[in-house]
Amino acid sequence: MTEQNRTNDTSRISISAHYTGYVWYHHQLSADEFATSAGRWAYRILTPINAILKRLAGANIDTFLLQRHLVIDHQVEQLITQHGVTQIIELAAGLSPRGYRFSQKYPQLTYIETDLPGMVERKQQVLASLPVTDTHRVVRCNILQQEGEESLAAVFKQLDPLQPTLVISEGLVNYFELPIIRSVWQRLAKHLQNFPVGVYVTDLYPDLQEHPSYRYVQWAQKLVGFFTRGQWPLHYRSDTDIEQGFQQDGFAHVTVLNPSQLYDSVNIPHSKTPSLVRIICAQR
Repeated sequence: MTEQNRTNDTSRISISAHYTGYVWYHHQLSADEFATSAGRWAYRILTPINAILKRLAGANIDTFLLQRHLVIDHQVEQLITQHGVTQIIELAAGLSPRGYRFSQKYPQLTYIETDLPGMVERKQQVLASLPVTDTHRVVRCNILQQEGEESLAAVFKQLDPLQPTLVISEGLVNYFELPIIRSVWQRLAKHLQNFPVGVYVTDLYPDLQEHPSYRYVQWAQKLVGFFTRGQWPLHYRSDTDIEQGFQQDGFAHVTVLNPSQLYDSVNIPHSKTPSLVRIICAQR
């Protein structure tokens, strides 16, 4: 399935979304309401594969999912407490519990989760059974649309331009070829210029061909492609390439975080080899 076809299919929720939602639940990061039967099924199917990967590569799918999720959470926490962020947009939020958790902890936040219609409907059902704040909501957004009610521009119009603002994406960017997702980043950078503080935090899987576990990454690409009926391209060859790419897309200050370097400061699962995922904190 091409990127355009994927974004046109607004009713289907991919099995990867169910799986990651169940990973957060399994590791006690979300409430029962976020777990789905499809996620539980996928988790059971992948359990033996995860065990093999853990033995062979020193890490498995869950390791890197948890690394990226918890490092992003750490960045969000710092941006709220140290930089005064009061508005957050989470793109393609899926079944992530982050919006619920942070809105409960910081009720002053305006937290807007976005996704395609099928997931928005599902997420609204989940949140309807939980105590949510008045400023936490889920809205439709197709990141590839440049105008209209479901565009990024329409979501940004819901925010106060005088407030420090953060945009988050997790598990999103590697579903798109680099030129496509870079066009999204360029538009994000322009939108964030309208705020006194404008920050974008995302995960990204680079093309680390020299990594000792690279052959397992190639296998994971095929697995993700099978589950999502699409591609899962890797972006950039090094941390330096990532930093330069985001700067070219309009972000003045770019920090590339390797979870392996945060083992002493953030409570995340360790891997025997350097992490395969990167977290980018880009400020306009």
